[in-house]
Amino acid sequence: MDKHQEHLQDGWKMDHAEPDIIKEDLAIYQTLIANVCMIGTENTDDWVLVDTGIARYGERILAACEKRFGDRPPKAIILTHGHFDHVGSAKYLCKHWDVPVFVHPMEWDYVIGRRDYPVGDSTVGGGTIALFSPFFPSRGVNLARYAEKLPEDGSLPFLPDWKYIHTPGHTPGHISLFRKKDKALIAGDAFTTEKTESTLSVFTQAQHVHGPPAYYTPNWREAETSVKRLAELDPSVAITGHGLPMEGEALTKQLNELADNFRELAIPKHKRSIH
Repeated sequence: MDKHQEHLQDGWKMDHAEPDIIKEDLAIYQTLIANVCMIGTENTDDWVLVDTGIARYGERILAACEKRFGDRPPKAIILTHGHFDHVGSAKYLCKHWDVPVFVHPMEWDYVIGRRDYPVGDSTVGGGTIALFSPFFPSRGVNLARYAEKLPEDGSLPFLPDWKYIHTPGHTPGHISLFRKKDKALIAGDAFTTEKTESTLSVFTQAQHVHGPPAYYTPNWREAETSVKRLAELDPSVAITGHGLPMEGEALTKQLNELADNFRELAIPKHKRSIH
C-alpha cells in the first residue's frame, strides 16, 4: 500500500469513528477488540473517558470523541485496569489533551513501569485468541507523567454521581464503575458479554454474559467474588470491556447465572482444583 492509499484509509477510519449512544450521557467506541466509554452528555465540557483501547488507536478514539464533544477535552481518563487493550492509547491521549489518568492504587505499579502482568495463559482453552495470548503484550506501561491514584473512598474525580468498586481477580487493581440512580454499570473485564477466548465470538459479537478473559485472569477466587458483588447491584445496563452492552432481563438472568455457577461457567477445568 503506497502512502496515498494509507492516507485515504486513515481518513476513512476517522470519518467512520462513530460513538455508539447507550444512554443520553453514556457512549462507547469499539477499538477492534475492546471498548472505550465516554461519560457525559453531548457537547458538555464535563466529560470523562474510561479506558483507551489498544495502541495506535489514539487518533480514531480522538475522532470519535470529537464527534460527540467537539474539541472539548475530557476532565480526565479513568482506567478500569492496565492491560494492553485498555491502556494502549492512554499516553497518546493524555499528551494530546494534557489530562490526568486515574487508576486504583493496587494497579499503580503496572501503569508507571514498575511491574509487568503475567504472560497470557494458552492452556485455558476456548479458542484461537487464548492460544495466542502468550504473545500479547504483558509489560506494564509508563504513564508516570500523567498517572494519579483514585481516592480510597470509592469516589471518582469529576463524576459525583458515580462510584468505583474494587473488583480484583482479573488484575489486582481492577475497578468497575457504578451509578446508583439508574444502576448503570461499566464493568471493565470483571465480566464480558462475549467469549473473549474465541476469535469467532469476538468478531461475530455473539452476545452472552461470560466471565473475565480467562487467559489473563490469575486469581479466580477474587474474580468470582467480584462477579457476585456486581450481580448483587442488579445493574440495569452493563458496558463491558469486550462485547456489546447489555440491559434488562437478559442481563439480569445471565449475570446471576454466572454469579451462581461461576466455577463451572468461567473457571477453566484444570484451574478449578486450585480455586
